[in-house]
Amino acid sequence: MTEGTDAATVGEREPETGTEPRPTGSGRDRFRGSVDRAGRLLAVLAGIVFWGWLLTRWLYAWTLARWGIGPGAGESFFSPAPFEALAETLASAATSLGPLGIPIDWLATMADAAALGIEIAPALATGAWYTVLLTAVSIALGFCIAVPVAILRVYGGPIRWVALAYTELIRGTPLLAQLFVLYYGLPLSVWLNEVDVIGRGFVPGYAFWIAILGFTINGSAYQAEYIRGALESVDEGQLTAARAIGLSKVEGIRHVVLPQTLRYAIPAWTNELVYLIKYSSLAGFITVPELYYRGSRIASSSLEYTLIFGLLAIVYLGLVLTATNVMGRVERRVAVPGLGGAEGRQQGPNE
Repeated sequence: MTEGTDAATVGEREPETGTEPRPTGSGRDRFRGSVDRAGRLLAVLAGIVFWGWLLTRWLYAWTLARWGIGPGAGESFFSPAPFEALAETLASAATSLGPLGIPIDWLATMADAAALGIEIAPALATGAWYTVLLTAVSIALGFCIAVPVAILRVYGGPIRWVALAYTELIRGTPLLAQLFVLYYGLPLSVWLNEVDVIGRGFVPGYAFWIAILGFTINGSAYQAEYIRGALESVDEGQLTAARAIGLSKVEGIRHVVLPQTLRYAIPAWTNELVYLIKYSSLAGFITVPELYYRGSRIASSSLEYTLIFGLLAIVYLGLVLTATNVMGRVERRVAVPGLGGAEGRQQGPNE
C-alpha cells in the first residue's frame, strides 16, 4: 500500500499559492493591442453610421417617399438651420476677436460644413446608389466575359490571338473615349429610349445602361489579364495529372485549374473593384446621375467646391474601404491551406 501511494503521488503538482500569473508581453505591446482594438471599434462604428445613413436614405426613397410620407425623397431628415445659425454666430465672434478668433473661425467653418452636409445628403445618397449599382453590375458582367477570354489567352491555341486583340484594344484606349463612342457615336441611346420600361419607376434611364455596357467591356479586359496571370501561376502538372485520371482538357480546367485560379486572382480583382468605384465618376460625362455628377452640379450652383468635394471624397472613401474589407474577408474565407499568402492572413485572427 505504501509503494502504491507513493507512486500515485509522484506526478502530483504542488497546490497553487493563489497568486495570479503575471501577464506576458511588455507594456508597449499591451498598449499597441489596446490601440488596435480601439481602432477596429471606431472603424466598425464609422461603417455602421455610413451604411446606416445610405441604407436609410435608399429605403426611404423607395418606399415612404413614394407614398408621400415624410419630407420627400430629395429633402433632408433634419433641418440645417441650427448649424447655419451657429456658423453665423461663431463667424461674427471670430471677426470681432481679430487674429485671436482664428480657432473660432475654424469652428464656424465646421458648423457651416455640417449644415451643407445635411442639406446635400439626399442628393449624395442617391448618387451613391447609382455608383454602387453601376460598379456591382459592371464588375459582375465583366467577370463573366473575362473568364473565357483569359482561358482562351492561355489554352486557346490559335484563337488566343483573338482574345489578345480584344484585351489590348480595350486596355489601349481610354475609358472615357469608349463611353463617348457608345453614347454619342452609336445609336444606342435611340434604341434604348424606345424600350418602354427604361427610365420608368425603379429602372434607370438609357444613359445608365450605356455606362453599364462601357464599364463591362472595359473591366472585362482588365479582369481577363488578372485571371490570365493567375491561370499561369497554377502548375501545368496539375492539368496533366487531371488528364491522366481520365478528365478531358475542359474538365481539367474547370474542376482543377480554375478553382485555384479564381482564388489567386482575388487580390487583383479587388483592385479592379476599387478602380471601378472611382472610375464610375466618368459616367457623369454621359449624364449618368452618379455620385460625382450630383456633387459637381451642386458645387457649380453653390460655389462651395472645397466643402462639397471634401464630402464626396468621404463618401468615395467609405465605399472603397467597404469593398476592400469585404474582399479581404472573402479572400481569407476561400483560401486554400498551404497555398498563397492568404493562409497566414486567415490564421491571424485565430492566433
